[in-house]
Amino acid sequence: MRTHSVPLLALLLMVAGCTPSLMPPSQAAAVRHRDRALAARADAIHATIKDSGRTGALAYLDGGGGQLVVLPGDSPIDAWTRFTASPDSAKSRGTMPPVLTYVHRADIPAPPEAISLSALEQQQALRVSVASLQTELAGTHRNIEDRLGAVERELRETIETSRREADAAQAAARADVQRALSAFADDLSSVRRLLLQTAQLGWLNHELAVENASGVRKVASASQELAASSARLEDTMRQLSDTLAGQLKELAARLDNIQGKVTSLK
Repeated sequence: MRTHSVPLLALLLMVAGCTPSLMPPSQAAAVRHRDRALAARADAIHATIKDSGRTGALAYLDGGGGQLVVLPGDSPIDAWTRFTASPDSAKSRGTMPPVLTYVHRADIPAPPEAISLSALEQQQALRVSVASLQTELAGTHRNIEDRLGAVERELRETIETSRREADAAQAAARADVQRALSAFADDLSSVRRLLLQTAQLGWLNHELAVENASGVRKVASASQELAASSARLEDTMRQLSDTLAGQLKELAARLDNIQGKVTSLK
């Protein structure tokens, strides 16, 4: 494990060597002191990282007693989030330095990163805010899905109700059409019967006309025969009258003769 301390120390010294031009001398000295103190405990830091199975860890010296604290994690914010989730985080925060160092695993070619405590807290607050927003969005999404489900159910019920009403209206219309067709069929049957009766009456009228014509012809023939019989009867009566007149004259003459003879006998 000691082999890890040399590159870590070199990286820390390189970072420390670049910082004096960017900060006051006292602050630069404090940074160099911090980096040297952490470099001296590189073996313990890497051993903790290896045991944790993470890609790195936040490392710092506790302000209360200078004790080394290593917080494993796959990233600075991951290490910080894991730390804040532990029950001892509230007690440890008061002795934390304002800047922590994130040390990568020995097989990862990346230099240590200086991470301010305020930046970690801001990132955590941002993560909490994002998580809260995600939870709120998930709740909103669930509410939207529930509302969409309710709307879909209402739509299905409305469609089903409309379909039932349409089916009922169609059935009623079909029944009305059927009744109208039945009434029309009855009317057509009545018209057919009327036409048949009219045809029958026409045929009867034709038969009666034929019979009347035949009767008229018979009456005319009978009239002609009667007229002929009347003429013959008139002739006969005239002949009888003439014969009777002659016989009466003859009888009168005989009676005169008889009377004359009777008178002469007296």
